Amino acid sequence: MTNEEKILHLEQKLKNLQMYYAAAIADSVSRYGNEGVLDKITQQKKAEQMKSGSDAATRFGAKEPKQVFEKIQDLYGCASWVCNDTEDGFEAITANCMLCAISKRMGPHSPCQIYCLSPIEAMIKAIMPNINFTVTDTLWSSDKCRISVKFE
Repeated sequence: MTNEEKILHLEQKLKNLQMYYAAAIADSVSRYGNEGVLDKITQQKKAEQMKSGSDAATRFGAKEPKQVFEKIQDLYGCASWVCNDTEDGFEAITANCMLCAISKRMGPHSPCQIYCLSPIEAMIKAIMPNINFTVTDTLWSSDKCRISVKFE
């Protein structure tokens, strides 16, 4: 096997692992939702994520708020985020998300907050505590996921 073939093989393995991971967490959202505990677990996880945001940002190697979107995209391969500067911060937008698509096929329970938005918010606020993090739209209910990050 040539080096190029090895690289392609590893890239395919990574894509498969990303897909299996997204399916596994979509399954957990479906089960939590079906048991009626998704909202409770989402709130508990958000509190935990906000406390451990600094550790998560360090593990991801994110030192600036925009890097959180880049690092998550690179590792999980789930959503293709585009960050556009605004006069007081930036806006992050994606029009596709593997986790959201898989979850929609599994049932009526959104994975957005528990597995995506809260962890992103926690890391960004750990990096820069005085920001305003606002989710304008999600792919669960719209054609785009749109997040406004404003520096205060």
